[in-house]
Amino acid sequence: MKLLLTVTLLISLALGANASEHVLEFTGGDGPGKGKTIVLISGDEEYRSEESMPMLAKILSQHHGFNCKVLFAWSPDGKHIDPNNQQGVRGWNELKNADLTIIGTRFRQPNKIDGQHLTDFMNAGKPIIGIRTATHGFKGDNKFGNKIGYSDWGKTILGEGWAGHHGRHKGEGARGVVVEANRKHPILNGVTNNNVFAPSDVYGVRSLQKHDTILLRGAVTKNLDPNSPNLAGKKNEPMQPSAWIHPYIAPNGTKGISFCTTMGASVDLVSEGLRRIIVNATFHLNGLEVPPKANVDYVDPFYPSFYGFIRDKDYWPYHNLKATDFGLGKVPHLPDPKGTPKWDFRPMLSK
Repeated sequence: MKLLLTVTLLISLALGANASEHVLEFTGGDGPGKGKTIVLISGDEEYRSEESMPMLAKILSQHHGFNCKVLFAWSPDGKHIDPNNQQGVRGWNELKNADLTIIGTRFRQPNKIDGQHLTDFMNAGKPIIGIRTATHGFKGDNKFGNKIGYSDWGKTILGEGWAGHHGRHKGEGARGVVVEANRKHPILNGVTNNNVFAPSDVYGVRSLQKHDTILLRGAVTKNLDPNSPNLAGKKNEPMQPSAWIHPYIAPNGTKGISFCTTMGASVDLVSEGLRRIIVNATFHLNGLEVPPKANVDYVDPFYPSFYGFIRDKDYWPYHNLKATDFGLGKVPHLPDPKGTPKWDFRPMLSK
């Protein structure tokens, strides 16, 4: 019996999964992030944050020493991951002991108890990173601390809400252009105009204020080829902000800081520069010195599926994904959704 328990424990540690079947945990080793805990929250119908958050958690934990916990949206019965279930994110209580959270949700509707965990996190003034749809990460009639409506969370905490697509969806890409006045900001260490590209297009950004620090702007590109030229004309005059720092005010009045990028689909993170800016922001918002060129190499091969809504009600039950399917040594690969354009710039699956 003791031998069986030991083997079970070793298997669990090898997979990087904690005792909770709904939360994927990666224990950090030696590194500047040792002792810090990051909670990465997935849950969106379109941009495959269930793929990108485990990949980022592996990089942060295995290369940089952060303890990382990944939350997923689950089916109502909790048996399989289901990003289409807007009430399905489990594990919000993990925020209690987190030093920073990375949020990639879209229109989630946590109940009051779960929402209180994020309220407490903000009231403690802890830092937040939002990617892509986090600008419209929540919806519904509930409020965080009776102060911030779910639908107002993005604009209040990240500096921007949902302002629409600025580039042509699935037709025009987004190139990150460093803001020269802020080029020396540590979050931009190792980031250049040539290593940030997102095929998920440029979002419109209308609400940033003078106290926000814009680090990148997004140039609309002619097509989805990372080498395609910037589009000529008014769409890039001016270019929309695509990454910035925003000082936020929590529901209880505490001051905090957030970083947001409107890039962040799983296929966007094929971009080394985009991975690096998120890792850099994790260091900076945790009060750590940002490396000159942080290691953002994949820990395991990464085969992201293209973005797009999945309308087939049988899709998620059929694939029956569990948190441990994204653990260390695991290389999940799902088919692209219907309507995916040809995009040959991902790592190739070995035959």
